[in-house]
Amino acid sequence: MSGLSVFYSANSFRKKTLIVYLSRTNNTKAVAQIIQKEVGGTLVALELVKPYPANYRATVDQVVKENETGYLPPLKTKVDISRYDTIFVGFPTWGMKLPPPMKSFLKQYDLTGKTIVPFNTNAGYGIGSTFDTVKELCPKSKTLEGFTIKGGIERDGVLFVMEGAKERQAQTEIHTWLKKLKIIKL
Repeated sequence: MSGLSVFYSANSFRKKTLIVYLSRTNNTKAVAQIIQKEVGGTLVALELVKPYPANYRATVDQVVKENETGYLPPLKTKVDISRYDTIFVGFPTWGMKLPPPMKSFLKQYDLTGKTIVPFNTNAGYGIGSTFDTVKELCPKSKTLEGFTIKGGIERDGVLFVMEGAKERQAQTEIHTWLKKLKIIKL
């Protein structure tokens, strides 16, 4: 009987997990997919009502203005947040800050009592203030230790690096992180 209850618990966890991510260059998407393979759950890409420009410099300029003014872009993506207990939130570091669309997501929903698990891709400069901002925007949630990994560097034209040896490295690091958080036991 205990084997059945263990299966039931793991299965329930998988059904109550949301993995929401913002990805411009597909690195954060690749990390989100690795997390989903490890823990299951529902994978959702954040989409904006009005997408950012394709041009990198134009996007950077727009994000700088949004951060200066506190503008939160409206999201096309809608989620029934009541269905989830654990929410992984994935994003790149933009200007050493949490991207405005992820701020929109975190402010749009009542995350009281939820477990929030941030993950990040960056161009080598690190997480900046991103994980701190997630905690600030989720004061009534339990925020776990985040995961970060270097992805591509868009301004240098290196858009995607989560393949081959880098993907295997990411899989190993993500598995180790999830074990440390006790989200997986294997």
